[in-house]
Amino acid sequence: MSAIRGGRDMPLAVNMRSSIVGIAAVVSAFTLWACSTPKVRLAEGPREYVAQDYDRVLHRWTRSTELLSMGELDNVLSVTATYESWDFRWAYAVRYAEDYRLTIEQRKSLLEGSLAESRREHEFFIALSAQKHKWGDLTRDNPAWIMRLIDDTGNEVAPREIDEIRKPGAIEHTYFPYTSPWRRTFRVSFPIAFGDGRPTISAQAKWFGLRFAGPQGNDQLVWQVDNHESSDLASIGSSHAVATPL
Repeated sequence: MSAIRGGRDMPLAVNMRSSIVGIAAVVSAFTLWACSTPKVRLAEGPREYVAQDYDRVLHRWTRSTELLSMGELDNVLSVTATYESWDFRWAYAVRYAEDYRLTIEQRKSLLEGSLAESRREHEFFIALSAQKHKWGDLTRDNPAWIMRLIDDTGNEVAPREIDEIRKPGAIEHTYFPYTSPWRRTFRVSFPIAFGDGRPTISAQAKWFGLRFAGPQGNDQLVWQVDNHESSDLASIGSSHAVATPL
């Protein structure tokens, strides 16, 4: 969804105490709102969403976790991520088009462009905080945390691109409400297939997720796949679907 991304220059974090309080408040509020983790369906095809459906769809595709250091009794990593699936992008485009009062042609162009991106890469919107501000920089040459897209069949792949949104604006704060001044914000994309053509999320996967690992520990965010819809994964990366105008 690169056409509707935010800015790039984020101010430095405020003092540590207010940062921790702010992060805890944002994560707690979002956790209460999204207290359950529904299974997801990766099927493509038309949707019948209206703008008011967006929050429900965001909930479906968003996961959060906090990694605690038992030795230091401190939160060393707090992460919230939304997988920008076909289903999510459809709901997002409907909400965005309604908010900005786009014309029919603009709506069609936005939707088709966004859905096409979902067929080229797996993209996630991620907000996180680490024990120290600089340790939350996923773009460093030697980061404190490395991230991988994984699934239960053993597939594992590194990001293709990590793009930090240094100055999250109204779009990020509104459509991804877990964004906050105390968290670093990123868009991270992964390849849709390995070099030999195999999908990076297997057609047999019961779940897929993001794993964060580093010297302070490891944790993962998991999206459980609806068992009745496991065959939908086989369609990811194919080229037969055509976007339907809003």
